[in-house]
Parts: sequence; structure tokens; C-alpha cells
Amino acid sequence: MSNEFIYGIHAINAVLDKSPDRLIEAFVLKGRHDERLMPVINQLQKMGISIQQMGRKTLDDKARGANHQGIIARVKPAKALNEYDLDDILERTEKPLLLVLDGVTDPHNLGACLRNADAAGVAAVVVPKDKSAPMTATVSKVACGAAETVPLIRVTNLARTMRALQEKGIWFVGTAGEATQNIYQSNLTGPLAIVMGAEGDGMRRLTRETCDDLIKIPMAGSVSSLNVSVATGICLFEAVRQRLEK
Repeated sequence: MSNEFIYGIHAINAVLDKSPDRLIEAFVLKGRHDERLMPVINQLQKMGISIQQMGRKTLDDKARGANHQGIIARVKPAKALNEYDLDDILERTEKPLLLVLDGVTDPHNLGACLRNADAAGVAAVVVPKDKSAPMTATVSKVACGAAETVPLIRVTNLARTMRALQEKGIWFVGTAGEATQNIYQSNLTGPLAIVMGAEGDGMRRLTRETCDDLIKIPMAGSVSSLNVSVATGICLFEAVRQRLEK
């Protein structure tokens, strides 16, 4: 598996905190010495990580248009997690909150969903291997470090994984425009997985049929739907609100 690049202070700080052994080398904007960047550079130097200084154009070219904030790091790929890792996570988690993303293929949306998941205390994010955005530098950048803190579980057969988790007591609530019950009428306090579908298409048929319940976000305006990462944040934090009140 080839090495990867990550961009930005948050993403690189997250690797430093959670998996520093992944770091190979760093590229820094020549002449930049501001208070946000210097602690990152100092930490990399303490670890003996090679740091190359580059001009603005060279660094911009290496970032391929991404907002690098003056620093890029080359890293080893993160360990791929699967169904077996999910079992271990559930064994360590009381009343888990999971997020399932069925068909979210845009890396910006995946990164934003991971950021929401981290903020809401989600135990793991579950995605299908063949219908999900890969873990790219864009995902890591948008996630602002959450890509390093929230386990991303890629499964071969999503419906089968859902059924296995149902046997372990996880209640699956899917979001669908045709649902008769809205999110504020649903009980989201127990061991729970919130299932979000792709923008436009929503959940796939088998995923929808495997859910225990379907809910919708009440829409009062003229738009018919929300961006998947916005909808994810609303659903996750309604679950958080209900759990805090229990």
C-alpha cells in the first residue's frame, strides 16, 4: 500500500497525538514561523522527522489545490478496520452510538461526517467497502483530525453487518424522506446506529429494509433535503440530547 499525504495543522496534530509512528516526513512553507505552526514543527523535530522547507508554489503544487496551512506530511496508510475490529469496539463501549453511511462517496461529505461523529462521541462509523469515499487527504483535512480519532469500519456486506449488530442489541434508525415519524418523535437513547444514505439516492433498498425504524428531519422551507453531513449532525446531536436527559 502506497504512502499518503495529509494537509493542515489539525490533521497533522491528530496523527502526532494518535499514531505518530505513521509519520515519514514533512514539508513546510519556507519562512513561516507563526504561533500555530511552530509547535507542530517543534514536535516533528523532537521525533526526528525529516522536515523540508519549500516555497509557496512548490508546496501548493504538492497539495494539489488543498488548503495546506503551510504544512504537509507524508504518512504511512492507517490500518484498515473491519467487522472484527467493530466487535472489539462494541465490547468496550456501554450503550454505543454508531453512525452508518450508506453510499457517501464524496470525500468532503465523509470528512464532515467524521467530524460530526467525533464531536458527538460516536464509537465507530461503518461504511460499505464498495460504496464509500476512500480515506484521502481531503477527508482528513475536512475532518480536522477526526479521521484519526473515530474508527472507520469498512464492511463487505453492509446489510449482513447490520443484522449481526441487531443480534447484539443495536437498534438501527434509518433516515428517509418517506418516513412517517420525525427525528424528535423517536427514542434514540439505547444502543443505537443512525443510518444515513447518499445524497439524492438515499439508502439502498436492502439497507432501508434492514433498519428497525425510519425517521425524517422535519423540513419547513422550500428545499426538499439537506446536505448529508448537515443531516448527520442534526441526527447525531438529537441522539446526544436525548441521552443526556436520561
